[in-house]
Amino acid sequence: MNGYIHGDPFDEGMLPVGNIHQIYYAQYGLKDGLPDGGPGGGTRRSNTKFFNPKIYRVVLLDQRGTGNSTPPSEIRENTTDHLLEDIETLRKHLGIGVWFMVFGGSWGSSLALLYAQEHPYRMKCIVVRGIFTFRLSEVRLAVGRQFFPDALERFINYLPENQRSEDPRHAYYMLLTSKDKSVALKAAIEWNRYDLTLTTLIPRPNAFARLADPKWNMAHALIFAHYLENNFWREDGHILKPENMAKIAHIPSIIVQGRYDMVCPPVTAWELHRQWPLSEFHMIGDAGHSASEDGTKAKLIEACDMLASI
Repeated sequence: MNGYIHGDPFDEGMLPVGNIHQIYYAQYGLKDGLPDGGPGGGTRRSNTKFFNPKIYRVVLLDQRGTGNSTPPSEIRENTTDHLLEDIETLRKHLGIGVWFMVFGGSWGSSLALLYAQEHPYRMKCIVVRGIFTFRLSEVRLAVGRQFFPDALERFINYLPENQRSEDPRHAYYMLLTSKDKSVALKAAIEWNRYDLTLTTLIPRPNAFARLADPKWNMAHALIFAHYLENNFWREDGHILKPENMAKIAHIPSIIVQGRYDMVCPPVTAWELHRQWPLSEFHMIGDAGHSASEDGTKAKLIEACDMLASI
């Protein structure tokens, strides 16, 4: 199943937020359709494939510093709270009273859940996949150490010998924030090479194609490293705290998770499901982390089709 095909966006623009940033957004599908928002990093037209263009009004946004948002790779005024405010700013700008659906995967699932917990009556349903709640237990490199020791060794050994450790991400952050742009870019490529290695269950021939894109490399590595360095501006376990889960207990949701997800291991998705009374859980037995793997993609399309009728 290849998913739905969308034409060019019927609307796109740059929305000023704060003192530095402008975020890019694009709308696809049916102008008066069910408004769906997909928070996360830089977006592409292929992100629309889960939504029937005859039913959904699909709103994509590039978070601060990523994709077409400007300035690129900017970490000033770029925190979790800023991103949540941006979703609200965009909603009001587009004249959307209530999102029909909030949709996100990986870091996008974090933003979707955080946004729902802050604005629990601003959406009717939620679809999330590859669940990430940025707990310390999730951001450690234990998975790589167990299943990708060769890739992890390369990741660590890229650093000068006196900076190598079991958790080298702070050392990478220092390289990624170097004033020497060539130093920063080379570190970004190594950071992303490791990340892409873990993404799919079956390695794909074009898995590392994006390493040739300097703009994508810097945004993807630097901004995520920036969030890691600051513990995502939340206390450990924030999303899964019972008092925060209680805020979204009334929202129907579908959780889709790859059984062999090495970026966001399934235990987090399962724990989320166990605390969410109206959640429907789907474990995809032949998938890793990527939304483009066949089983995950098919289930996400099915979920969006099904929810359109509620």
